[in-house]
Amino acid sequence: MSLMSGLYVGKSGLQTSQNALNTTAHNLSNIDTTGYTRQQVQQSDRRYVTLSKTASAVSYQQTGLGVEFSRVKQVRDYFLDKTYRKESGRSMFYEVSSDVMEEVETQLGEMNGEAFQGTIADLWTAIQELAKDPSSSVTQGLLVQRASEFIERGTAVYDGLASYQDNLNLQVKQQVEKINDYGEKLLDLNNRVRAIESGGVEQANDLRDARNQILDELAELTNITFDEDAWGNVTVQIEGVDFVKGSTCYEIGMDVDATTGFYTPYWPQNASYILNEKGQKIYNIDGAEVFNFNIEISTDYGTDVGGLKAMLLARGDHRADYTDAAEGKYEKVSQSVLMNIQTEFDQLIHNVVTRVNDILADAAGQQQGDLEIIGDDGTPQLLEGVRYAEDNVGGYMRAEDGSPLQMFDKMTGDSYTKVTGTDGKTYWVYREENPEAAETLYSLKNVQINQSLMQKPSSLGLRLPDGSEDLATAGALKAAFTEEIYTLNPNVQKKVSFNDYYSDMVSQVANSGYVFRSIHESQENTVESIESARAQVVGVSSDEELSNMIKFQNAFNASSRYINAVDELLKHIIDTLGR
Repeated sequence: MSLMSGLYVGKSGLQTSQNALNTTAHNLSNIDTTGYTRQQVQQSDRRYVTLSKTASAVSYQQTGLGVEFSRVKQVRDYFLDKTYRKESGRSMFYEVSSDVMEEVETQLGEMNGEAFQGTIADLWTAIQELAKDPSSSVTQGLLVQRASEFIERGTAVYDGLASYQDNLNLQVKQQVEKINDYGEKLLDLNNRVRAIESGGVEQANDLRDARNQILDELAELTNITFDEDAWGNVTVQIEGVDFVKGSTCYEIGMDVDATTGFYTPYWPQNASYILNEKGQKIYNIDGAEVFNFNIEISTDYGTDVGGLKAMLLARGDHRADYTDAAEGKYEKVSQSVLMNIQTEFDQLIHNVVTRVNDILADAAGQQQGDLEIIGDDGTPQLLEGVRYAEDNVGGYMRAEDGSPLQMFDKMTGDSYTKVTGTDGKTYWVYREENPEAAETLYSLKNVQINQSLMQKPSSLGLRLPDGSEDLATAGALKAAFTEEIYTLNPNVQKKVSFNDYYSDMVSQVANSGYVFRSIHESQENTVESIESARAQVVGVSSDEELSNMIKFQNAFNASSRYINAVDELLKHIIDTLGR
């Protein structure tokens, strides 16, 4: 090897050592930077110069031209990244679910400093006092007052649950917007990484760090799969559907329910649409929803991943009421925390309201059977199996219009309809509740205390026409609160009374909350262990980097001394031997 070639060898050592020192310094300066990945210098041999090819020799006679700075690579483990992002998404799912359960517990447990359980207890106490002295205006007034408080505070609890639904709905909108923003950023970073690395010399490691940080945060929001193509582009799928691919970010759309204002994330590219008169697209999102809630939520199926899904699941898709507890309908609300509680809570209110009203109606002489009336067209019409009472203005347990007196009224729609029988008499026919007609329901959205009773509680009377106290009606009201004939939902077999219904519902919420918290804590431990393993790979160790710095500094010094030695030899040859 010539002395001039030796200078190139020394120069390559200087350059490589300097680049390695720069990389080490970069690692040390970013030791506390979130999302930073340790960088490592890769070195390789420069090409060799062949001096001879002797057939008898073991190998060709070659001389090297030094070391070459190959590239600076990130030290990452794809499988650890994949596992971490999956488990962090699952952890966020249960964290959101746990937070929702805690909020529900707050709504049910305390309301303006007074537990709703106390409201039920107060109503029960008022009924017990009424049973002791039915004809007392004091006990009658207390009952009406407690019944009014029961509805008012029940409405406040339900409104609190509905308000939290709206809060979650707003969070859903914000999370979808954040996901779309992440998609645009990933697309931009893909373009910048590709532009820098297309020359095959420089690595866009800091941009890759920013991209990996976005993928970590995106994985907490929703279930993603990701990969990197040969050109350095990261492709991302959400719930198995392309989100970022090639030069396109397929943003998630949000369909807004006209009734509730609830947002439903969907894929516009998978939805059909028509154009309205203004040329605007009206989407039909059936089958294009981002999340399929028909699949059971389970770790085995991988369906319990992502905070956004947990929010949507907890919020539900409508304001639930007692009608959702019916067979065939309950399955649609059972997985939603808020809709399930709304259903069970409204069912409690409905059962109390209708039971009390039925007892008062029975005292007023209401009966059930077939009734032949004159229809609107003047022809006879048979009403089968209806509840009805003969019109009786001023009669016992009657309202001013002669209809059976009710403790609770509907806000919209009447409880009874006045008809004329074919026998010439007038009757009050009970208007049965119809799940398809909200105005017919005794739900918290449509029930109130009878205002005439609020103004004059003594209208209850509870004194029979013969002057005796109506102990039977008072006793029936008392028995209604102790008979164990109610269940929380179709999936629960245990029969409970009004007094136990609410406490069982709260216990159910507490148990579910405990399960969610336990799973979340377990997931946190899993994520921490994976993060620890990942940090050992991608994290910067100050001791290791300082050791590398000493090594590369020594290599730099050695190259420098090597060049000085060659320089002195050349100088000696030129200055001394060249004379």
